[in-house]
Amino acid sequence: MSDCLFCRIAAGTVPATIVHSDDDVVAFRDVDPKAPTHVLVTPREHLASAAELTTAHDALWARMLHVAQDVAQADGRSDYRIVVNVGPQAGQSIEHLHLHVLGGRPMDWPPG
Repeated sequence: MSDCLFCRIAAGTVPATIVHSDDDVVAFRDVDPKAPTHVLVTPREHLASAAELTTAHDALWARMLHVAQDVAQADGRSDYRIVVNVGPQAGQSIEHLHLHVLGGRPMDWPPG
């Protein structure tokens, strides 16, 4: 989608600090990090949120989780959090499915 920020980052038309890129998934550093490691893992395919995932997306979802693991490990994080927000009331500000990989500081629970 031409008006989607994350689609444009994945296409290379908006600059970002890319830490992983393959045919299905792109991971890049958040421009407003909430932790020393704060990377967004997003599919190249435009899906508005995790609510749009179906069983047809199982391989994509698994790939995103594996990329999140790889990103955390590459940043030297053995402890990290993976967050998925679904909808604006849950904190999703960009309507494109993405995982937040956060690490490098203590994380409180419950979040919020």
